[in-house]
Amino acid sequence: MKVRTENIHISSEGKTDIIDITHRASTLLEQSELSNGTVTFFASGSTAGITTIEYEPGLIQDIPLAFEKIAPMGQHYYHNATWGDGNGYSHVRAALLGASLVVPFKDGRMLLGTWQQIVVIDFDNRARQRDIVMQIMGE
Repeated sequence: MKVRTENIHISSEGKTDIIDITHRASTLLEQSELSNGTVTFFASGSTAGITTIEYEPGLIQDIPLAFEKIAPMGQHYYHNATWGDGNGYSHVRAALLGASLVVPFKDGRMLLGTWQQIVVIDFDNRARQRDIVMQIMGE
């Protein structure tokens, strides 16, 4: 078994910005020259998460609306009282979504569904530069 670790650098606008990283991840997987195994994606930082969705305009609007219902921006968060940075909601949202994702691959291709893309969602209250760790394990 071999392990290869890569970084996918992204720029986000924050505020539940949804960024499709599928193409970049596929390119890095192809360059790894590994055939079969798993890819683990990890969103570094405590105000972003990673998942899969059908990356289409309707969901790009629906997902922020759903998170606004679950953890609204304008609510009181004890985190804000502690740090004064106003992003308590972003920490709650990121914790609910999760910071990592594992995708199997076979014959050098991720086994994603036809309409399934890998996305990073940046919940912070400001624009950010993020590094997504991509660790490829396989043979």
